[in-house]
Amino acid sequence: MNKKHFTLISSSRPWWRIDLKELLDYRDLFLVLTYKDIRVRYAQTFLGLAWVIVQPVVTLIIFTLIFGKAIQVDTGGVPYPIFALAGMSAWNYFAFVMSQSGGSIIGAQDMVKKIYFPRLVLPLSKALVGLVDFVVALVLLAVLMVYYRQPMGDNFGYVFVFILLNLFCSLAVGIWLSALTIRFRDFQHVVPFMVQIGLYATPIAYPSSMIPDKWQLLYHLNPMAGIVEGMRWSLLGAGELNEYTFLSFIVTFVLFLTGVFYFHRTERIIADIV
Repeated sequence: MNKKHFTLISSSRPWWRIDLKELLDYRDLFLVLTYKDIRVRYAQTFLGLAWVIVQPVVTLIIFTLIFGKAIQVDTGGVPYPIFALAGMSAWNYFAFVMSQSGGSIIGAQDMVKKIYFPRLVLPLSKALVGLVDFVVALVLLAVLMVYYRQPMGDNFGYVFVFILLNLFCSLAVGIWLSALTIRFRDFQHVVPFMVQIGLYATPIAYPSSMIPDKWQLLYHLNPMAGIVEGMRWSLLGAGELNEYTFLSFIVTFVLFLTGVFYFHRTERIIADIV
């Protein structure tokens, strides 16, 4: 006699208890969603992967003309295109994950209403898709470093730590926004504005040393400020890590932990309000 197996879905589990094993059990769905997004993003476009290079190059040219030539920002001896691209590579990944994760639940609302799966899979898959652009940007940065004969910094081994921090920060904000967007749909319109403001409120086109000392504490409450500075410090040996930089790291972990817990608490009613 065939035995049928059933999975009981219960909402009695405390909201603060995260089931990591459940996420692992749905890894196939995670990979399928990631593959689908990559195909839609690159395979069905006119420029395809070339757009991944065109977009940062155009932004880099604009930054170089304005901040490198006109304003002549002090980069500590590092060629400005390298200085700017080191920051842009981290920021563009953050902006992509924040934008895509924020609307991930709304975009998949038909699937959310019909079947059960850990909803956290949706914003997590966006973070993996964004790694394609991130890797291409780092390769482009390596090419520029070879062209300008820019040596790697003495702290290059730490670059992987800052890449991981960038991933956590991007996911933290993306998870928060994906949960908030379910309750408050206005966040869909706020995110593009946040990306534009954040681009200039983060030391991408300029070093954080240009910010007056009295504003440094407030400035580094932006978690990406310390991460961008850390990327330059590890890759190029430019800038330095100080107590304000570490403040950005603390904010990153606080945002990530609280975001996961808030998302898990909201997850129970997602199918009802999406």
